[in-house]
Amino acid sequence: METLDHPLLEYGVANLALPGEGTSGDIHVLRSRPGGLLVAAIDGIGHGEEAAGAAKTAASILADGADQPIISLVEECHRSLQSTRGVVLSVASIDLAHGMMTWLGVGNVLGALARVVPRGSNFPEMLLLRGGVVGKQLPPLQAAVLPVFEGDTLFFSTDGINGRFVETVSPRENPQRAAGRILQKFHTATDDALVLVVRLMGIHK
Repeated sequence: METLDHPLLEYGVANLALPGEGTSGDIHVLRSRPGGLLVAAIDGIGHGEEAAGAAKTAASILADGADQPIISLVEECHRSLQSTRGVVLSVASIDLAHGMMTWLGVGNVLGALARVVPRGSNFPEMLLLRGGVVGKQLPPLQAAVLPVFEGDTLFFSTDGINGRFVETVSPRENPQRAAGRILQKFHTATDDALVLVVRLMGIHK
């Protein structure tokens, strides 16, 4: 789900349904917000049409409320998804004007930030994931805030992707090429799979 008017944004996405299923329960959101972006990856529990339905509901809530605080958005998703299978998700609100990112994760949608200038280590900074299911069992929500710089690259992946891919990422790789490479090399073939790669551009600090 994309509505972008940010001319400097570079991103890539690769998505694959579980073999035998006609639709994927994994969905991404990219939406412009005042001064920045809302980015999310959502995994409907299970696979198939019911998983996709739950994920689409969450995606609509996030996209429509892109200018709201992400904790409020996830709480709204939780209320709206209680009659569904629920979802796990990771979401980031990026303030390009001030070079700050606020992110949180519920469940097992991996989040990693590869620094264009490493801060003591070449390994990406990882999102702290809290156990739970949005719509079923919501953990206490606490978002982390960190500075971001021109060229830093955000990676989100669902659990159909082996998390060891983070050992191979570079902020200098073309985002679409990176998403396709990660899907091809690290897809587990046991679930729907999604990789979203967003290179942060237009940071004015």
